Amino acid sequence: MNQEISGLSSMATRPVLADLCEHLRHTCGIPVRFESAGGVEVARRVREGVGADLLVLAAGALAELEDEGLVLRGTARPLWVSQVVAAVPDGAPVPALDSESDLRAALLSATGIAYSTGPSGTALIGLIARLGLTGTLSERLVQAPAGVPAGSLLSSGRADLAFQQRSELTDLPGVFVVGPLPGDTAIDSVFSGGVLASSGRPGRARTVLDLLGSDTASGIARARGMRAVG
Repeated sequence: MNQEISGLSSMATRPVLADLCEHLRHTCGIPVRFESAGGVEVARRVREGVGADLLVLAAGALAELEDEGLVLRGTARPLWVSQVVAAVPDGAPVPALDSESDLRAALLSATGIAYSTGPSGTALIGLIARLGLTGTLSERLVQAPAGVPAGSLLSSGRADLAFQQRSELTDLPGVFVVGPLPGDTAIDSVFSGGVLASSGRPGRARTVLDLLGSDTASGIARARGMRAVG
């Protein structure tokens, strides 16, 4: 019963899963360990047959893996919603983000705009297109490598504005989180969990997945800047 359950996750959920694994180990006596990497990298590993029990990824990416038979059918469930926030280098002027006009002004004044390879990055590129700024900003966009926080490009001086999941920017050295995007420009990402077809303990993995979706887990996720899907 004490055999460790292993999981894979994207970087955005790493902080909340670390807290939840600690909770499950001490409160429920269930040893759980997640290894986190960029979402694209995690999906690649799953397709190459990596052995693990659980998977937590952006909902769309996990659904694709379920369709490919790599996640057990019927086990996928949405867990948490994560806001995309803007951030600037610590100590830099903080732009207003109270309206779409404020966001446009912040984008146009930035010399380097960092974004991720994950769902937040895809959504940001779509938002920039919707705002009609693709041509204007194309040479200022700097994509962080897979698994690397976009905020790290702020501290290294490669960008002066960054967008990513709040959980990946909060407490990052040299980074100040401005806040979520305003009004209709807001970007939310849903993260889901599922049992991998490669699991040797699918029943026990389902139990852990249920615990990740519990009310207690929701409180822990909220402290990490995410909210339960509801």
